[in-house]
Amino acid sequence: MKTTAFTLAFAALAAAAPATAATPAAPDATVRITPLGSHDGEFCAFDRAMVFEDPDGTRVLYDPGRTVRGADDPRLGQIDAVLLTHVHGDHLGDAHTPAANAGECGKPDASVKVTPNSNTVNIAVGKKAKLVVGGEMRGFLAARVKAAGGDPKQVQLLRFGGSAKVGGVTIASVPAVHSNGLDPAFLDDGHAEALKAAGLTAYVGPPGGYVLKFSNGLVAYLSGDTGVTAEQDLVVRRFYNAKLAVINIGGTFTTGPAEAAHVINEMVKPNAVIASHANEAPMRVPLSGRTMTFDADAKCLSGC
Repeated sequence: MKTTAFTLAFAALAAAAPATAATPAAPDATVRITPLGSHDGEFCAFDRAMVFEDPDGTRVLYDPGRTVRGADDPRLGQIDAVLLTHVHGDHLGDAHTPAANAGECGKPDASVKVTPNSNTVNIAVGKKAKLVVGGEMRGFLAARVKAAGGDPKQVQLLRFGGSAKVGGVTIASVPAVHSNGLDPAFLDDGHAEALKAAGLTAYVGPPGGYVLKFSNGLVAYLSGDTGVTAEQDLVVRRFYNAKLAVINIGGTFTTGPAEAAHVINEMVKPNAVIASHANEAPMRVPLSGRTMTFDADAKCLSGC
């Protein structure tokens, strides 16, 4: 990959998390993190989704987006909870890829349309999993879950400052600085055409991120889509003491790699960082289908 300002900034981001001297945990005490991208062994334009598996077997799917191929995607396995940070199509899932490696890494084929229910709703219903959301998203998504044949009670509201427990994983909601308009394509009544004609989206409250605390003690920050925000220091680092961060680096719509490097170096200060939402085909981490394991101090023991 040629040297550019982008790659130099990403190098700074990758170097931001120093190695620790902690003794590696036993293999059965690790958290397993598996990106579910569009192309095997690559980090591609639509890649958002990751599965986090606690040492007790609890499995949490983060922002399914367009690369998880519905509830029947064989990579999913058991899913106990689905986390959604906001309702933009690349996270909620207005469509998904028809097969592994469809299209090109920089322009994946997401030709399977799943509106108005969304990929996230279809997966939560198919897996009978909890769907954890913030803001005003619960009411809308509960209605969509019901329309898809699920139980509206699957949708759990988690606003800033609150926490919920799923198996061995404690989930907390933290702020994100982004937009959160619902595309009219996810609506199936007369409001959809009116909003589309006016060039408007539907209001579903603010976006968010999450902090996960696993049963082995690892604390992970999942940024969602965000810009630089003081809460990354005040809440994520000082209160939750996150040791692992999954940070968006796409630029334009979210923090770019330089801004993300600042967040990691000066604000969150984790022991390990995983890049997300790069929108750059040449990147090589996190690699779809390659599972990473982390101990309580965020020391990567394999797959990194």
